[in-house]
Amino acid sequence: MVNQFAIVLTLLLLIAPAHAIDVTNLWEPGDPAESEARMLAALETAQGDGALIIHTQIARTYMFRKDFDQAREILGEVESEVAMAGPEAQARYWLELGRSYASHQHPPSSQTNENRAFARDAYQMALAITRDAGLDGLTIDVLHMFAFVDTKPAQQLSWTRKALDAVLESDQSAARRWEPSIRSNLGEAYFDLEQYAQALEQFQRALALREHYAAPPAMVRDANWHVARTLRKLGRLDRALKIQQRLADQAYAANAQRHYIHDELSLLYAALDDPDRARHFAEHSAALKH
Repeated sequence: MVNQFAIVLTLLLLIAPAHAIDVTNLWEPGDPAESEARMLAALETAQGDGALIIHTQIARTYMFRKDFDQAREILGEVESEVAMAGPEAQARYWLELGRSYASHQHPPSSQTNENRAFARDAYQMALAITRDAGLDGLTIDVLHMFAFVDTKPAQQLSWTRKALDAVLESDQSAARRWEPSIRSNLGEAYFDLEQYAQALEQFQRALALREHYAAPPAMVRDANWHVARTLRKLGRLDRALKIQQRLADQAYAANAQRHYIHDELSLLYAALDDPDRARHFAEHSAALKH
């Protein structure tokens, strides 16, 4: 696929500016339907690359709703415009096309070798474009997606390290704001490799960054959860239990309970030889999943 579309790269410096529109404010976190509504409203006055970029993000809202066929249909509507678009619009098209075939939203049964190969080609296309155009934030977005096509823990660790290197080497705000997410991903890669001390370091750094940048409470809770889960693996049960209990109380107060907090509490009480409480939280977790 990459060779088929190599002509795109020869056009990049001859066409529209790299930054056509800032779509960040069009997203409503956790609400893809509301995000789509905002984007459709913005689309009424958008032109050129701006309209193309908005289309790619509308497609992405359907990926969050796990409707990948609809996402690809929307991307197909603008496919003929991509070759003559600017670098950002092109990169976003290829990035979202790749995401429609392989991402964290996909069920494992859909992740065939063919779909992963298609996604890898699309991500490679996007990466070539972003690097040539100096779009550091998008470069990092693309790099972190390769972990969904090369899914062995060591491969995921390698891609995530590359993404972190790109964050630390950039002076662009669009790149630097990726640091907490990438450090969390790096912690996950170390966790999967059972390198828990390294995982804890990355999760703690991600948490500190979330707090420093005043991230939404739900994101801070998730960052704390990763820290506490890793403390459990390291045998620091009392500290892990204190954090998870606090998170459960905060989530309840915010009417945002999460089964995975109760899963951890169940595991912690089982490790502390308290089977009644372990069973209690396991039952709460099961109820939240339904």
